[in-house]
Amino acid sequence: MNVSYLRQSIRVIFCISVVAALLCGCSSSKQPVLTDAKDMVFTIADHMGDHGFPSPFAHYFRGPGYLRMSFIFDALIWKDDKGYIPALAESWEYNKEENSYVFHLQKKATWHDGQKFTAKDVIFTFEYLKQHPYYTTNISMIKQVEALNEYEVKFYLERLYAPFLDTIAGTIPILPEHIWKGVTDPSNFRQKEALIGTGPFRLVDYSKENGTYLYEAYNEYYQGKPKFQQIKMVKMNVEMVLAALKQKQIDMDQIPPELVKPLEQAGIKVMAMPHDWVANLVINHRREPFNNKEFRRALAYAIDRKALIETTLRGEGLAGNPGLVPSDNEWFNPALKDLYIYDPAKAQSILSNLGYVKNGPYWEKNGQILELELLAGNSGGSGGVDEPGERHGEFIKSQLEKVGIKVNLRILESKTADSRINEWNFDLALNSHGGLGADPDYLKNEIMGKNFNSARFQDNETLANLLNQQVSILDKTERRQLIDKIQAEYADEVPAVPLYYPTRYYAYTPKISLFVTKQGIGLGVPIPLNKMFFIK
Repeated sequence: MNVSYLRQSIRVIFCISVVAALLCGCSSSKQPVLTDAKDMVFTIADHMGDHGFPSPFAHYFRGPGYLRMSFIFDALIWKDDKGYIPALAESWEYNKEENSYVFHLQKKATWHDGQKFTAKDVIFTFEYLKQHPYYTTNISMIKQVEALNEYEVKFYLERLYAPFLDTIAGTIPILPEHIWKGVTDPSNFRQKEALIGTGPFRLVDYSKENGTYLYEAYNEYYQGKPKFQQIKMVKMNVEMVLAALKQKQIDMDQIPPELVKPLEQAGIKVMAMPHDWVANLVINHRREPFNNKEFRRALAYAIDRKALIETTLRGEGLAGNPGLVPSDNEWFNPALKDLYIYDPAKAQSILSNLGYVKNGPYWEKNGQILELELLAGNSGGSGGVDEPGERHGEFIKSQLEKVGIKVNLRILESKTADSRINEWNFDLALNSHGGLGADPDYLKNEIMGKNFNSARFQDNETLANLLNQQVSILDKTERRQLIDKIQAEYADEVPAVPLYYPTRYYAYTPKISLFVTKQGIGLGVPIPLNKMFFIK
């Protein structure tokens, strides 16, 4: 579906001019020096392109989709490099005795259609989410939301909930009541009214086919006039990034490690990100033989995670921690650092103890060869992109076949692979996601959640109880003890094998200054596209 609020010709001319200039390896016609912020344009490249229609309920449910929506819609609060900052709430306080939060709302905020934002919109949003849950967030801990006046809202919580500011107030986009009150099918609400928010930018063009987004500044934004009149997001192959950045055809993109030095020498800034992104070997633990944790442990011992990084990432990453939390994260349990060190002999010993018999190159049981299918998406694994793809799949296949497990590698379009994982229609799969720098409550979703990025493992009662308990602990030291135990239980069960955390680099022109958002954007998105970069 192609949604356009500008004339079709504007979109076509824009796409053709950018793509043609890049394919020719030369810059487009010389642009005038921009001296007035309202005339300035900032162009962001992305190798995937389309991340869905950027309304709260229709964007693709990964971090890049959330970010594209966040340029249009605001939450109650937001984050910068130091922590929480005002958004639609200019201030807030917590009452421990009542277990309640009061948010004092911005009086200058308006919706993009000119109507004023009030407490009624906040009340409506949380009532609406009871019928139409937001994909990232469980709001069951909210007992009641009431308006104290036109610009004050109070949340009463059913139970203690440590990450309320992060996962609720700082993540959920607030909806305009006057538009959404009659919408019964939010995921298919794609009229232009679905994109009326209070954020710093309005979407004026979106092409699913071309993977392009065009935003224009909302100059009445209550936090200040945006620095740029337009933000453009374009699809671009990694091979084109070096020339495009040097020729100033784009202003920002993720880059492979080998481009860091050439770009820095050309005067382009480069920022390395924390290791908040994980590539997993996803295991269908509902299906035999994967429902036996000893078999899952054999898989973990069979894969040399350090060699995987050297071979497929040129050494740019950290080896996966069986407890999921990366080793450079403040919540990491150091007791797990040497667990499942590469040991193919140990893997084979486990298989033998499980009743498998080696017959030629492969193990067998009851006359059946131990044969598995491994799914990998086609969006990564080439051109320095660090998402697991064909190269990573070939490496895993070779490792498992060395210990006697026959593997059929199947390369699929990434969204198809996600769909098959979601439907439990797989044996093993490679998948990746961010969010590991967020409040550690993300572990509950990554372990017991229902979407394809989760291990969806609910067979360990101790683990489930720990995940449910930690969220109610407000004392950080006490909570850390539970998070350590969660990581240990997860590692013991091995419902998935964390393979690596890539070192990610983003290159950008001096038009803006980047920072690493503390605990990630929204619910932990580890991509430097915080909309506050673009506000005066």
